[in-house]
Amino acid sequence: MKSSNSMNRIKLQAPAKINYLLEVIRKRPDNYHDLRMVMQRISLSDEIEISLSDTPGIRVYCDRKDVPDGPANIAWRAADALLTMAGIIAGIDIFIVKKIPMAAGLGGGSSDAATVLMGLNALLKLKLTDEKLMSIGVKLGADVPFFIFKKTALAEGIGDHLTAVEGLPPVWLVLVNPNIHVSTAWVYQNLQLTKKSDTAKLPKFSNTIEDISSLLANDLEAVTINRFPVIQEIKDTLLASGARGVLMSGSGPTVFAVFEKEQQASDCQKEIAQNTAWYSLVTRTI
Repeated sequence: MKSSNSMNRIKLQAPAKINYLLEVIRKRPDNYHDLRMVMQRISLSDEIEISLSDTPGIRVYCDRKDVPDGPANIAWRAADALLTMAGIIAGIDIFIVKKIPMAAGLGGGSSDAATVLMGLNALLKLKLTDEKLMSIGVKLGADVPFFIFKKTALAEGIGDHLTAVEGLPPVWLVLVNPNIHVSTAWVYQNLQLTKKSDTAKLPKFSNTIEDISSLLANDLEAVTINRFPVIQEIKDTLLASGARGVLMSGSGPTVFAVFEKEQQASDCQKEIAQNTAWYSLVTRTI
């Protein structure tokens, strides 16, 4: 979370994430699913500016017209939850420049919410611990605590039990999205669960790109590919371009490809941009 701030304004970067691993263990009585994920932040980020205002209330402004204000926006709900918990009435203006595609499996909304929690905590000098912020964040969305955790993580439970993962190397990534939106709720509704053990331990990683390649798996991928076969086409295209591994992130439809060197990633992305109408970009892990 890069930031710059003055007395009553703070500017922050809200990074996207990818899932190197996403296993669905079981459906819970509360209709959530127990998951086992390895989550990684990447340098693709939304830009968020939070300002204190003399006009009470929370307002969210975005450079994209299809992003709602009010309780329909998770960043608004994050600010509301923090103010309610702290017992504060304040004027808050939140400006979001969206660079992370929406409904794309990259966690943009969750990252925005986490960043608002961290930013307001600093701006209002509340001095809440990350653990406290994470306990507020998990009520907003299962991915929110991960962005407050700020490390590559094994996420278990609904995504709220986090353990730092050591030994995975930094890599370059090409993200490809076929310009479609996928509903996470729809994917989980159509998931056929198989019985699996949740006791498997992650191996010890030794900082090689092979560690990442061997980890890549996503139980949601088959559901989304069945509905949108273009995702398989993207995977095949990226593998043919020399990627060391490819996987759909989250519930999709974004696919990421892993490369050791920036030049390899850049060459791949240029080729995809030239030959398809898919949204693509080069980014890296952070």
